[in-house]
Amino acid sequence: MKNILDVAHSLVDHVRARYSEDIALVAYYGSYAQGTATSRSDLDFFFIPATPKGYNASIQFVLNGISFDFWPISWERAERMAAFQEQNVSIIADCILLYVRSDEDRARFLKLRDTIADMPRQGLTLAERSEAQLREAYVHLYKMNRTGNLEDITFFRTEAHGVLTKVLYALALLNRTYFTKGWGKNTEQILNFQLKPARLETLLNTIMYAQAGQEIREACEQLTADTLELLMKQKEAYASAPSYPDRMKGFYEEVKGILDKIVTASEKNDYPSAFFWAAGAQDEIARFLYYAEKGCWPVTLDPSLAYQAIYYQAGFPNLLPLLDPGNLIPLQEAVERLDALLKRHLLEQGVVIHSFENLTQFEEYLRNRQE
Repeated sequence: MKNILDVAHSLVDHVRARYSEDIALVAYYGSYAQGTATSRSDLDFFFIPATPKGYNASIQFVLNGISFDFWPISWERAERMAAFQEQNVSIIADCILLYVRSDEDRARFLKLRDTIADMPRQGLTLAERSEAQLREAYVHLYKMNRTGNLEDITFFRTEAHGVLTKVLYALALLNRTYFTKGWGKNTEQILNFQLKPARLETLLNTIMYAQAGQEIREACEQLTADTLELLMKQKEAYASAPSYPDRMKGFYEEVKGILDKIVTASEKNDYPSAFFWAAGAQDEIARFLYYAEKGCWPVTLDPSLAYQAIYYQAGFPNLLPLLDPGNLIPLQEAVERLDALLKRHLLEQGVVIHSFENLTQFEEYLRNRQE
């Protein structure tokens, strides 16, 4: 095709004629926007609907052997992309606008680009999103470890693809950036990351080129473990000074209800209820204490439970060994002690706890409450 962008202009003319009030903007991205297109490159473009009718403009077709996909992105999804909540940040960051319905639509779109420019300064937020990507990678590792057929190369390469797309994007987030090119073309950018596993290139090559399932699995496990280690170090680097009054506001009032459930379950010798509430309460308290101390949440993929050290350092009792189907009284006593210790600890740290002896006190508080 002599000028592939003529197709885009035809679609823009169609939008102006049929959807002038229903489509906010039209843009193209990818190789043509970046100047790297080849003779076989397809044209990647999208539009943002302004009304439900606008979605009807979506069309997929092949022209002169080249595929086209004129697909809709809602404003809400575009906002997620701009906030690095999806991998396709480059679609918003690097696209070229072909059509804009109004100045207001243009301003709203440019605000998305301001969000993208600001995100690298939000390192902790990106680290937490990196952790979410790693959690998804572990699903593929689990499947690799469950199969009994190490000769099924199709299976291992399929799951390895899942691991790579999640782990490598996790690394991009740790480096506070996004991929400017598609998979396969972004290798140079990946290898130039400042934060990366020491054996990243070797592991990548093993995963992509190995012919044995076990070799692929081991490389995937190593790459994921190395990335997890980087994530944990990076989150620790983002830790801030303790701040209990704001981070633990309202926490005791909520967790007390859970502690009371454990006491009730113990009194009734209801072991299943005691098990679930006790295990959940101790971990929740430990996680919030960690957050209050460091300003970030513990890494859920860390198998060591090291974050619970703050719980024990505060002198709180370990409830889990006290779960005994034949005798829940020690658990009940420990929970009652934990209730008192937790309340005292939070008060000493400056946390305001709303606790009233009677309705009259509560009503007086409501009258004097500052909005």
